Amino acid sequence: MALTAIGLCSRALIKIGATAITAFDEGTAEAEVAGALFEPARDALLSANAWSFATRQARLARLADDPVADYGAAFQLPADFLRALGAGSGGRGRGLDYRIAGRALHAASDAVVLTYVGRPAEEDFPAFFDQALIARLAAEFCIPLTESTSRAELLQRLAESEFRRARQIDALQDSQPGFEGFTLIDARG
Repeated sequence: MALTAIGLCSRALIKIGATAITAFDEGTAEAEVAGALFEPARDALLSANAWSFATRQARLARLADDPVADYGAAFQLPADFLRALGAGSGGRGRGLDYRIAGRALHAASDAVVLTYVGRPAEEDFPAFFDQALIARLAAEFCIPLTESTSRAELLQRLAESEFRRARQIDALQDSQPGFEGFTLIDARG
């Protein structure tokens, strides 16, 4: 079952013994804490790994103003951009030298294809990521709602364990990249 932002927060609240919420603006302490901490925790967890379900590619639009130095062109980052994984030109999503500066990508190219971690809808998260995010949210919500540092430390360790588990599951969904352009392999023929 796909979970919404409210569903994810409610499950995290239940984990710490708090009351589930039905909306971020319902006026309870739980809703206030969840509303304040959900988006930063979600984005931090998404950014922490090159998740297969959150990896995207996009052709970037060139900006009118060029960078002042080092690169010849600036490109607009996608609205859902969280972290760059690589940039390329032509039909490739990597291999290009670039720099992220603010909300723009600078490169010495006329066209850029960016491979990046984006922000998918919560309903599109796989179950293994849901569990990691719920554990992370429970750790984040614990001190503001329970004032228990020992419980928060335990929940933080649990969240780190769920994160490692989720990364392992996600890694099994991709073929592993091989060596490209490695002279010893090329010499073998």
